[in-house]
Amino acid sequence: MEIVHVTDDTFEAEVLKADGAVLVDFWAGWCGPCKMLAPILEEVAGEVENVKICKVDVDANPSVSIQYNIMSIPTILMFVNGVEEERSIGLLSKPELLELIQKHQA
Repeated sequence: MEIVHVTDDTFEAEVLKADGAVLVDFWAGWCGPCKMLAPILEEVAGEVENVKICKVDVDANPSVSIQYNIMSIPTILMFVNGVEEERSIGLLSKPELLELIQKHQA
């Protein structure tokens, strides 16, 4: 699946109104661990089904970041049917990311 870049304006439609599981990566261009997570997310996006993967640039989209109390990045939020089910702060390995997704897959 393609990774969807979400903004303050599109967050509700892309994440909160989506059916099923949505993984949201809160990141920034200056964040080293975020840059390390990016290729892992790309790999995972190509392997998993039934999970939408989104990215939110915290610098360009402060409203959503404030709304979800994002204090450090990368932060991964897992939503299921528009409800935040799990939060993970910091860099995840590919196996850790897959495990997180599998817990919430339909």
